[in-house]
Amino acid sequence: MAAATAETPPRLPELLESGWRLLEEVDASTEPSSGAPALQDKVRRGLDLLQQAARGVAQLDLFSQNEDLEEIASADLKYLLLPALLGALTMKQVNLSKRLEHVQSARAHFMDFLKLCKNYQIGKFHLPPMPESPNENEPRESTSGAGPAGRQSSLVAMASSRQAKIERYKQKKEVENRLASMKAFLESGQAEEEQIREFYMLQIQKWITTSLEEIESIDQEMVILRGRNALKQASAPPQTSQHPRTAMKPFILTRDAMQAKVLGAGYPSLATMTVNDWYEQRCKQGIMPDKGNPLTAAANLSEEELQKEQQEKKVEEDDEETLQKIRAWEDWKDTHPKGYGNRKNMG
Repeated sequence: MAAATAETPPRLPELLESGWRLLEEVDASTEPSSGAPALQDKVRRGLDLLQQAARGVAQLDLFSQNEDLEEIASADLKYLLLPALLGALTMKQVNLSKRLEHVQSARAHFMDFLKLCKNYQIGKFHLPPMPESPNENEPRESTSGAGPAGRQSSLVAMASSRQAKIERYKQKKEVENRLASMKAFLESGQAEEEQIREFYMLQIQKWITTSLEEIESIDQEMVILRGRNALKQASAPPQTSQHPRTAMKPFILTRDAMQAKVLGAGYPSLATMTVNDWYEQRCKQGIMPDKGNPLTAAANLSEEELQKEQQEKKVEEDDEETLQKIRAWEDWKDTHPKGYGNRKNMG
């Protein structure tokens, strides 16, 4: 049952005709913007259909370098147009971030079409040269700076190129007029094989002219796009460290807990900490190296320093006896100046 209800895959002629029709609809659209969602949807569907048709042509091996144009069946001539149609639809894609990629892909499609025509000796034209490499830094020799003879040859080349463009434009208009008069007759289904062959040969000639024009335009656009990308890279800000340090809040660094309490009372808006507290905090943040277990470090302290630490702990714990001793010692120092009682070693 599943095999009976499955859809029959589209045949090769249907894929080509549907994709070609979508390209004509995009060209004839009156939308104010080529980036309109409806138009871009047609572009995507047209590309998908033509790519399927191109894969089918490759699998059937319709064209060979060892055959002549007369050996190709009249009904198969239209498949020669596939690369050109793919190039035209690729140029219709609107995505600024991928524009350079799109024009390069379109150029490759147009070149494939022109090479195919060259192989079958269809039309008289020269294949466009490969575009200059973006990494080419060596200065090229210029004929314009080679004296009067060089400038004269440059002017002749420009005039020749302009004349060739004018001739191509006239031929294109003539071919388009002939195609318009033949299209209705072919669509009626009354055309004979000779008329079908002539129709598609005219289409090929038309697309040769279009491909040459498109490649010339693409080469100019690629120079602009590459220059724009180079400017963006040059103006990009330098990359900063991936792990910036966290901003520290202001604090007062004290020698011991007693001093922290005294200063803390006078500066309530600022945090206070001892040197050991500050060092432990920096070790936890990974900024200062941890030089070992604090218990091991305490074992290496002198007896006097251990007594001082024990005294500070007792003060922090508000031990009454220790506080009285400290106050008595402070009072004695106030009433007995430094050097008091030293009468033996007076010098």
